[in-house]
Amino acid sequence: MPRRARTALAVLLLFAASPAFAAAASASAYDALAAAEARVAAIGFRLTTANADWCPVRQPQFGWIWGDPRLYAADRRAEALRAYGAADPNHAFVAAFAPGSPAAAAGIAIGAPVTAIADAPVPDGAGAHPFARITAIETSLAARPVDEPLALQLGAARVATLVPIPGCASDFRVEANAKPGAVADGRLVLVNQGLIDFAADDQELAAAIAHELAHNILRHRARLDAAGVDRGLGKQFGRSARLFKQTEVEADRLSVWLLAGAGYDPAAAARFWTRFGQRKGRPLFQAGTHPNWRDRVAALETEAAAVAAARAGGRPLRPPLIGAPPPLE
Repeated sequence: MPRRARTALAVLLLFAASPAFAAAASASAYDALAAAEARVAAIGFRLTTANADWCPVRQPQFGWIWGDPRLYAADRRAEALRAYGAADPNHAFVAAFAPGSPAAAAGIAIGAPVTAIADAPVPDGAGAHPFARITAIETSLAARPVDEPLALQLGAARVATLVPIPGCASDFRVEANAKPGAVADGRLVLVNQGLIDFAADDQELAAAIAHELAHNILRHRARLDAAGVDRGLGKQFGRSARLFKQTEVEADRLSVWLLAGAGYDPAAAARFWTRFGQRKGRPLFQAGTHPNWRDRVAALETEAAAVAAARAGGRPLRPPLIGAPPPLE
C-alpha cells in the first residue's frame, strides 16, 4: 500500500487551513462519504475482533466511526450533517457502525449527538484542528479496559450502555480524498475514499485495510523510528528504503492471515494488489520503499497457499511474524 512518510495526523494537518471534508461539496458526495464510512466500520470491526487472540495489544472495539460538525466548512455544515441525520451542530456523533457491533446492539442512531461519555464531558482535544475532538475521543476510549461497559449520553435524555468486544488496537477513519491510498500510524488506519471506490468489492477493500492494520499490529512505525530511518527524501535509498520495504513485505504476509481469521477470502489480497499494481495513473517508477507488484502478488499467493494447507490438514491458523518479527536493522 502506498504509505506516506508522515503520520496520519500529519496528513490531516494538511487540511488545517480549511475543514477536512470541505472537498465533499454536494449532498450526494456527503452521502457517498457516509456510505464509505459504513463499509470501513464494518470491515475494521470484523478484522480487529475476529483476530483479537493474535494481537499483542488490544483495545475495546465498539464497531463505530466518529463524526464531528467541526470537520465541515461552515457553509456546508448543515448539508453534510443531513447525510448522517445529525441535527446538532455542536456535538460529536457516531457517523457509522458495523452490523452486529456493540454500537448497533445499543440501538444508537447514526447522527445522534453524544453529550457525555462514561459520565464525563466529551473530551475536546488539543488545538483547533478539525479532528482534535475525534482524536481525543478515540484515544480515551482505547485506553479503557477491553471489556468494561461504557455509558454514552445521547442528547439530553437518553443513556446507552455498550459492552465492547476486545479487538486488535486500531481505530478507523475515512478521508475525503480521491487518491487511492491509505496509511497507518500505529493506532489509526486512515482510508482514502478513492481507495474504497477503487476496490472491486468488500473482499478487496478488506485486503487493503488488513494490510494497514498489519502495519499497526506489527508496530512498524515505532520500529522504524527506533531504527532511525530517514523519513525525508532519503527514505527512497539505501538502508531506509530497505527497511521500509521489509515492513511492507511483513504487512503483506500478515494481511492474508488476518483476512482468513476474519472469514474473508485470503485470495482477495492477490486480486486487489494485481489490480492496484496495474491501475491507471500509477507512478512510472517503482518506489524503493515497496516491492514490485508482481513480487508482492507472488508472496501473497504463497501465504494464501499456506492458509489453505493449514486448513486442509486440520491445523489451526498460525499467522507469521506477530510473536517475533525479525529485527529492523
